[in-house]
Amino acid sequence: MSEGPRAKRPGFPVKLAANSGVPSANKSINPARIGQTNAAQARNAQIGLQKPLPSGVGLDSQTVRSRMVDKLAKQGLQDAEVLAAMGLVERHRFVDTALANQAYEDTSLPIGLGQTISKPNVVARMLELLREGRSGRLGRVLEVGTGCGYQAAVLSHLAVEVYSIERLRGLHEKARENLRYFRLPNVHLLFGDGMEGFAKGAPYAAIIAAAGGEAIPQAWIEQLAVGGRLVAPMQTAKGQQALVVIDKSAQGVRQTVLEAVHFVPLKSGTD
Repeated sequence: MSEGPRAKRPGFPVKLAANSGVPSANKSINPARIGQTNAAQARNAQIGLQKPLPSGVGLDSQTVRSRMVDKLAKQGLQDAEVLAAMGLVERHRFVDTALANQAYEDTSLPIGLGQTISKPNVVARMLELLREGRSGRLGRVLEVGTGCGYQAAVLSHLAVEVYSIERLRGLHEKARENLRYFRLPNVHLLFGDGMEGFAKGAPYAAIIAAAGGEAIPQAWIEQLAVGGRLVAPMQTAKGQQALVVIDKSAQGVRQTVLEAVHFVPLKSGTD
């Protein structure tokens, strides 16, 4: 996908200035080179797998990740790249130690501030929809709702570049700590209002959201590249949430409503 000349991208981590939408990079950290090869990405992930388990947690993460991926495949997930990425990322590192034994079950878990980490099946399903009909790695992706950072870590193996924005400062800081060890060079964490997207990184080949409102924000549509795809929950006329896929072409946008889901409400502003 041709995107034209690219402006210099901010490094990791990034904080959005209040009410300005302009990022200020942490100058003590040099921007990492973007666009590592798949092999290098895999090596980075394998290095992460060597980190000892938290004290008192007696589980073989390599084994349970494989079992989780097998269950996802039996549930109908078919994208080999998504399944491989799910198998690389240690989900138990993104939840409290007390919940680590439940990390690979197909369930959502609390991560603080009234938020949750989505079920593995839901994460895989949304990523599969994001990649549907596309080969190779996605280009630049915007994630709205970083949460604990788990989905951003999975996305790092599927996209060239990931911009992930979180409106809750506590979760933004938690995700930064969770991801710091892995040193993923193509993941940029942003603190700001996700409903506004992140215009500095646009256009995006794909946008994915972990919160749902009554409508898809116009800013997301505008920041989606022609030929790009957006996957997000949205409230239906009956007051329930459903997954929505939006494809953008030169002729306009096409919206497809899929199965019912349950995500936290999409909110504006920061806390």
